[in-house]
Amino acid sequence: MGYAYDDQNIFAKILRGEIPNSTVLETEHSLAFRDIRPQAPTHVLVIPKGAYVCFDHFAQEATEAEIVDYVRAVGDVCKMEGVAENGWRLISNAGENGVQEVPHLHVHVLAGRNLGRMLSRG
Repeated sequence: MGYAYDDQNIFAKILRGEIPNSTVLETEHSLAFRDIRPQAPTHVLVIPKGAYVCFDHFAQEATEAEIVDYVRAVGDVCKMEGVAENGWRLISNAGENGVQEVPHLHVHVLAGRNLGRMLSRG
């Protein structure tokens, strides 16, 4: 499957400095920032700096350096936010059925309260 990347998506604009963000961590290949509509007391988005639509696109086409940097950035955010002790959730939505709102790979690091079941039956 080919992935068509839209360079006008909000995360691409954030990466270009066109839209401000509340940066938590920036590395060579990744950017983490606070969600503007947090769904939990801790809600940080982690995005790669490369033009990847979703996680499978990233897994298939990113360089090893990008993959290592991104995974470590997620771990660093969890450490920085102090979420390990009480638990946290990592979410990445992809495509229409996954209800992906922004067509740029991103994961949500959510913590700070009981997050309930991941999915309900239905």
